[in-house]
Amino acid sequence: MNQTITVFRGDGIGPEITDVVLDILQTAKAPLEFEIFDVGAAVYEKTGAFIPEEGLKSFEKNRILLKSPITTPIGTGFKSLNVTLRQKYDLWANIRPAKTNPALPCRFEHVDVVTVRENTEDLYIGEEIEVDADTVHAIKRITRKASERILRKAFEFARENGRKKVTCVHKANILKKSDGMFLGLFNDIAKDYPEIEADSMIVDATCMNLVMHPERFDVMVMPNLYGDIVSDLTSGLIGGLGLLPSCNRGEDFAMYEAVHGSAPDIAGKNIANPTALLLSACMMLDDLGCKACAQTIRDALDQVFAQGEVLTPDLGGNATTTEFVAAIKENLNR
Repeated sequence: MNQTITVFRGDGIGPEITDVVLDILQTAKAPLEFEIFDVGAAVYEKTGAFIPEEGLKSFEKNRILLKSPITTPIGTGFKSLNVTLRQKYDLWANIRPAKTNPALPCRFEHVDVVTVRENTEDLYIGEEIEVDADTVHAIKRITRKASERILRKAFEFARENGRKKVTCVHKANILKKSDGMFLGLFNDIAKDYPEIEADSMIVDATCMNLVMHPERFDVMVMPNLYGDIVSDLTSGLIGGLGLLPSCNRGEDFAMYEAVHGSAPDIAGKNIANPTALLLSACMMLDDLGCKACAQTIRDALDQVFAQGEVLTPDLGGNATTTEFVAAIKENLNR
């Protein structure tokens, strides 16, 4: 039986990359059915809701969401819909693997790191208090429950995927109570996984070492804000956010998304790179038990990269999105 999933097309380049990714999934004969919804700023202008109620009901029914980028205003306006979805559906584990592709030009070789990010608390709860006209307090919330489950998830991920080391990223030297608790729980939980090496590193030192010695890292686990920053850094090690897949998992729901922006400056120009969303869809297929189908898609994509003849501008080529996708599909059909 086919699995029915919910699809949010996003805005900016979102609809373009969503449509071609669904086309590739169908060409690969992925056992999926799609319930597709437009979301984002353009929908709000028409309906007064950024996500239609029918879309949320679809996700609540299907429990699996493939989501394209949604524009979030900076400094003013509505709260990030990405953060809202993660909190509303308790999508507490954000997993972002970053791995270099030898066929693509990159500053580093042999990068293969996974960021496991707590997804529901920290500064991203968005609670700010205006003390006076010149002072604002932002609340950083770290709880034992959220910390324990993300830390254990990182070790379980390492065990299930044959990974050798988990690094806890923190700032416990300054934030002795919040990050101190996170680090203390990490050290306790690590004892349950004696076969996996466990170490810890202050977040600023982590950033330095990632760009000097990325080969020293394997799985990294951290609170929400650090995870957002560090995972973007790891994308830079492999060629950018356009190559970075992502999934958000909870006990009952899962959301797979491209974490790059909606890129309104190139929307409608047929030059957007759908790789990040396509690889996120492959993560989804893996989790649905369709690993062979996911690997077939990855192999077809890798062949296009290796051939180097049909690449979008962000990858150093001059191909259109349509041409890039056609090359992937051609390899699939072979």
